[in-house]
Amino acid sequence: MILRERLAAADLGGLTLSDHRGRMPLADLLRGTATAPAAAALAGRSVLLATGGQMAAARAMVALDGLAGRMVLVPPGLAPEHVAAIAADGGVESVVTDEGFPEAGLPACVPRVPVEAACAAAVERSVPTEWVLATSGTTGRPKLVAHTLEGLAGGINTAAIPEPGTVWSTFYDIRRYGGLQVFLRAMLAPAALVLSDADEPLRDFLARIGAAGVTHLLGTPSHWRLALMSAGVSEIAPRYVRLSGEIADQTILDLLRTAFPEARIAHAYASTEGGVGFTVEDGREGFPAALVGTRAGIEITIRDDGLYVRSNRTGRRYLGDGAPALMDADGFVDTGDLVERRGARYHFLGRRSGVINVGGAKVQPEEVEAVLNVHPRVSMSRVRARPNPLLGAIVEAEVVLRAPGAPEEAASLKSAIIAHCRPHLARHKVPASVRFVPDLPLTAGGKLLRRAP
Repeated sequence: MILRERLAAADLGGLTLSDHRGRMPLADLLRGTATAPAAAALAGRSVLLATGGQMAAARAMVALDGLAGRMVLVPPGLAPEHVAAIAADGGVESVVTDEGFPEAGLPACVPRVPVEAACAAAVERSVPTEWVLATSGTTGRPKLVAHTLEGLAGGINTAAIPEPGTVWSTFYDIRRYGGLQVFLRAMLAPAALVLSDADEPLRDFLARIGAAGVTHLLGTPSHWRLALMSAGVSEIAPRYVRLSGEIADQTILDLLRTAFPEARIAHAYASTEGGVGFTVEDGREGFPAALVGTRAGIEITIRDDGLYVRSNRTGRRYLGDGAPALMDADGFVDTGDLVERRGARYHFLGRRSGVINVGGAKVQPEEVEAVLNVHPRVSMSRVRARPNPLLGAIVEAEVVLRAPGAPEEAASLKSAIIAHCRPHLARHKVPASVRFVPDLPLTAGGKLLRRAP
């Protein structure tokens, strides 16, 4: 499958791709001129795609698929040393870039090709391009995961005809796995797509997608919590709401159901390495135990409370010298997520790497946050370890309130929030302290930033 060929065979009608600067017909993604000399620097090569905005990235992805041997996507918000590491691990031979991307981190000795030149090349595209995405990199140097386009599109029903008037959008950047899924859904349907921008105020984005009539909107639970806190949420009326990338607890699912009573609300399990595993639409947190096993070519198994996935949707391998194996000997990807069975349902506990050790007892931050977020005064929370000379660490909670309280009630409200946790959590999991903060930092991928600061 070549993305450009799929678009060329579709009825693009008046469908558009838009961002905060403007819009373009999807048909313009296919426009080319005479063979550009730049194509010789791209054909069959490992190409680093480094653009300032998503519109340019979208155009370049359509142009490079089937032409480049490997397309390495650089997500926004990376430090120059991480850009350099991605270039090295991806073995890049050419860089497609524009004036909006800073030169810092890009290899000086590798030929540059402007986005316009790459998109203008009217050459045959028949190479099975390897799509390469960076992991979140929240704990340091991101890893590179190689995918095929067929694997990336494995969770998309490419034969389905979209509902009339479907307009997609996402809080994600399309150069990350979650955003790329939305981009491919819109391109393969095809359907109109509205892109976000990292520098655009949330309220402005919500107003823009509301005016565009967005019907299908995707993001992390943190994205959705921020949206529900914004006055701009009243300007959108999606028919389909989807969450992924973080644990969707019952509180956020219930809040979304209240905000959008007519919408289909789904939370999906997906990751850069594991691909799309499953989608849950019953309005409940966790997932049915019946999903463990094999169905529709996806095999899910639980080992030592860890979730493992095997399917043709997973990444093929990590890139870079000394990179670990992506799959085990049986072809399973260790997702790094821990789950617990409660009756006929599995519930996510959190990341294996995020465990807090309190005097030898384990605490999953996400489990504590799910309890905190139930409190009627709490909008968002983040749980982290605080060093303690006796226990090694204790649990500290940072809380964003739904509405600021009076200074004189702060102490009593903190005590009330801690008291709210006690009946629901083991003693060592109850926060020892609560701090009120105006907001919580998110990664460029829309997840809670769990490392310092």
